[in-house]
Amino acid sequence: MKNVLPSILISVLMLSMSIVSNSQASQLSGELPVYSRVYDEKRNPNADGLEALKLAKETHRLVLIEVGGDWCSWCHIMDRFIKEHPNVESRLHQTFVVLKVNISDVNDNAEFMAAFPSARGYPHMYITDSSGSILFSQDTAEFRENKQYSEKRFMSFFDRWQIKHE
Repeated sequence: MKNVLPSILISVLMLSMSIVSNSQASQLSGELPVYSRVYDEKRNPNADGLEALKLAKETHRLVLIEVGGDWCSWCHIMDRFIKEHPNVESRLHQTFVVLKVNISDVNDNAEFMAAFPSARGYPHMYITDSSGSILFSQDTAEFRENKQYSEKRFMSFFDRWQIKHE
């Protein structure tokens, strides 16, 4: 009986660790603020932006403003790509607080968007520091290679913008 008990304890411990790990991974998107997960024409990007800036400051990250909408096929393709590539999804949220801003016929969020350079297409990304200063504007076509999103290109982008902690 002495030999069996340690084996059972180790098995239970390993199972528990696996359940916790799987739970944490599946909750990644659930822990994200709504403004980081969906384009919502009813949301106020000014209010969401203030929350994103506050979170960026608290967590020592930049803000990535992703402009698009539910009507945008490339927005859906990029979202699906990110979800299907856990390394990309993890690095995205380690590097940035994501703020999705809806642009549509129903709500073009023109007042909010007036502060940014024009987007050439959608989805489009802007990077700000935690004080809201615009650092960069990028068409997401830059992440594509052979007409598909590229994990390598996303990772290079994250490497470029990763805040160095001293």
